[in-house]
Amino acid sequence: MTTAVAAPFRFFSLQVVTTRRLGPSLVRVSFAGEDLRHFLSDGQDQSLSLFLPHPGQREPQIPHELGWEPPRSGEAGSGRGWWQAWRELPADVRAVMRSYTLRSLRRDALGRTTGIDIDFVLHTPAGPASAWAARAVAGDRVVLLGPAVADNRAIRFRPPADTDLVLLWGDETALPAISSILESLPAGLRVRAWLEVRDAGDVQDLMTLADAEITWLVREDGRDGPGEDGREGPGEDGAPVALGVLRDAELPPAGAPYAWIAGESSCVKQLRRHLVGERGMDRHRVTFVGYWRQGLTEEQLREQR
Repeated sequence: MTTAVAAPFRFFSLQVVTTRRLGPSLVRVSFAGEDLRHFLSDGQDQSLSLFLPHPGQREPQIPHELGWEPPRSGEAGSGRGWWQAWRELPADVRAVMRSYTLRSLRRDALGRTTGIDIDFVLHTPAGPASAWAARAVAGDRVVLLGPAVADNRAIRFRPPADTDLVLLWGDETALPAISSILESLPAGLRVRAWLEVRDAGDVQDLMTLADAEITWLVREDGRDGPGEDGREGPGEDGAPVALGVLRDAELPPAGAPYAWIAGESSCVKQLRRHLVGERGMDRHRVTFVGYWRQGLTEEQLREQR
């Protein structure tokens, strides 16, 4: 006798419902689609793969009819059939694939997902995803590779039950996740968060019941942050803007702190070394995620994995 196991991820065909500018560098795109009734996520930093059409295409070219399959051990990509077929399409035909974090989802009275929001970072010169988000209108079609199981491996924010202090850091790419994390934290939990943005107009009012101290770090000279060609804005000595701020910060005493840091890969690594090496945090209680890497496009980064 065999037991059926639900695939943790699947493809979703979606359409743009609305777009809304959040600031000079940020735009929120809301999506809907019948497929979303199968979309399940209980995470606050749910990672997604979004497939976008090239200019002139009505919909992204992705062989999602082949379905999602788990990769073989050591095999790159998210599945054998669709992945190889997608890569074999001409570069100017195959859908643009980009990684994003779910900002929020909406459910009906029965608990079924009816809509999701994804926040995009805009930059100049614009890469394909930034350009798509800037011109997106209602009815535009995309394909999403996302979770069909609520608790899945693309969720990384997992504070231990005994956590008495949460530390958060992120650049623009991590702002959706940190916003969602803050909204989920219980009243009274102490939180210290640092958010780095390019423009003061990108600063947002974030909602939380937690005892949170939120520090916004605006890059003073307007240096570009995350870009699809790999640009980023470290300090002149190559260190993250936040590193000096964190070193100088007086953190409240805690017996069981937990940290979640995400953004440019080298910045994240330096901040993790500070927390573990200089502040003595248990490395198992520091979650660090490199969303992008300086000097590399997402295609180049994918080839290195």
